[in-house]
Amino acid sequence: MEIPTYDEDADLSGFSGTRRGARLAGSFLVFAGLLSAQPVHAVGNIFRPLATPAGLVSDLSILTLVICAGVFLIVASLLAYAVIRFGYREGDSRSEPAQVYGSNQVEIAWTVIPILIVFVLTMATARITSAVQDRPMPQDAVNVTVIGHQWWWEFRYTDLKIVTANELHVPLSTMAQPKLTSLTLQSADVAHGFWVLQLAGKTDVIPNRTNHTWIDPQELGTYLGNCSQYCGTQHAKMQLRVVVETPEDFEKWVAQQQAPAPESAENQGAFLSSACIACHTVTGTRASGKLGPDLTHLMSRETIAATEVPMNGATLRDWIRDPQRLKPGNKMPTVKLSDPQLDQMVAYLTTLK
Repeated sequence: MEIPTYDEDADLSGFSGTRRGARLAGSFLVFAGLLSAQPVHAVGNIFRPLATPAGLVSDLSILTLVICAGVFLIVASLLAYAVIRFGYREGDSRSEPAQVYGSNQVEIAWTVIPILIVFVLTMATARITSAVQDRPMPQDAVNVTVIGHQWWWEFRYTDLKIVTANELHVPLSTMAQPKLTSLTLQSADVAHGFWVLQLAGKTDVIPNRTNHTWIDPQELGTYLGNCSQYCGTQHAKMQLRVVVETPEDFEKWVAQQQAPAPESAENQGAFLSSACIACHTVTGTRASGKLGPDLTHLMSRETIAATEVPMNGATLRDWIRDPQRLKPGNKMPTVKLSDPQLDQMVAYLTTLK
């Protein structure tokens, strides 16, 4: 079981129903308020990298762009010159002009120059790849294991004993206080791709293989990323958020995530007696499933269903009632609950902050 949205009062065949519309409108107003609270880098700008790995990739991209632009301008200029200078004019003979064969200088030029261009680009790519992949991690780096699932992201902070989903919290890195986040990339099922454009280049997330990358975000805010390799029906909705915080705020988040869930919260029995515990974990309870996201601090996340919609009681209720409506084909089964059971379930889950 995972976590997406929608409404129990809506007709499945359409979008009528003022109650449902009001609920969703309210949910998205809350979402807009959350987003306005801090800068959200929704569409990454390749010309404005905000972490060292992304900066290196950007430098390589600009070098490649400049070389290709230079080649284009030279070829286009020569072609334009030939058309203008040697184009047919009134009164010219229509007979075939004299043919010239063999120019060692020209043939050497158009052989050597492309070889040099390919060599330069190959060496530049190798240098940047090595700078990212072979960078030794400092002892104070934040170590996170990133696991790609169909269709959500799991983040395990191995040293901090924290497990969360879809939202990766990391500390800000500055010149005075550099802070790296080391990412170990694994897949639980099919091939995925980890990509947050302004923080790092694309890195494959492949079954039975472990890849590595790292980031050192240099500006506060929320960065939106996505899976960069087609991985099935909901590939387009396999998104993630990287929340960059000050070191102080990051430490507060860590303390909150390390705190146990409420031991005997009201309505807890509705959750523990359901099939949800076969897939989800809530630390400190008998819910210890590993197939879906860890729910111990579910409500500390800003979004649900791999950042698809805002996290609140209404969207949570709609998601539990019919998870296939928002994300058709997702792996979370529909759990048959009566309205009172669903109310109790949501009431309990909303205490997990």
